[in-house]
Amino acid sequence: MRLPGIQVLSLRTTLMLALISVLCPLAQSAQEPRPQEQVAPPPLKIVTRAERHQLDAAKDEKNRIKLTIELAEAHLANAEHKTAEQQYDAAAAEAGMYWALIEDAFSFMKTIDRENNKKRDLYKRLELSLRAHGPRLSAIRRGTPAEYAIWIKEIEDLARNGRTEALNSFYGHTVLRETPLKPTDARDLVKPPPKN
Repeated sequence: MRLPGIQVLSLRTTLMLALISVLCPLAQSAQEPRPQEQVAPPPLKIVTRAERHQLDAAKDEKNRIKLTIELAEAHLANAEHKTAEQQYDAAAAEAGMYWALIEDAFSFMKTIDRENNKKRDLYKRLELSLRAHGPRLSAIRRGTPAEYAIWIKEIEDLARNGRTEALNSFYGHTVLRETPLKPTDARDLVKPPPKN
């Protein structure tokens, strides 16, 4: 059965209008720039009054560093727990307190005047703790949405740089660093045989 010319034309027009109405919003959305990713505000780096009072009441340097590490680990555990529960704002707040305590520990280490084994022992204790915190921070970052993960990455970098600072303290300024050799010719690397 053949449709008259007018009916075919109106059917084509209807189909074209339907197709245009579907494709126009797609074309407009493709031309509009996409909004950039939203980034959560940075977590507040806070050492609470109670924690500050505990740190100031520490008897000596060893007790203060040990207490700082314990408090930081408690905040890190809370951040892990909050991340597992998908409470990302609370996890970020705990991560910020961890961040503040680690920065406080390194600031305190710079005030210690002694250049002996005791200061190196404190740095070693701090380095061992930060080494253990690295994988935990990575797990938190992987379980966190991208808008919060950027700040967890900053804290990871702080821990990594803190480890480097702690390890560098073992060498002080008594160790000379070698400059790598840049051979200009392969013959420079081969020693001639001794002459008899």
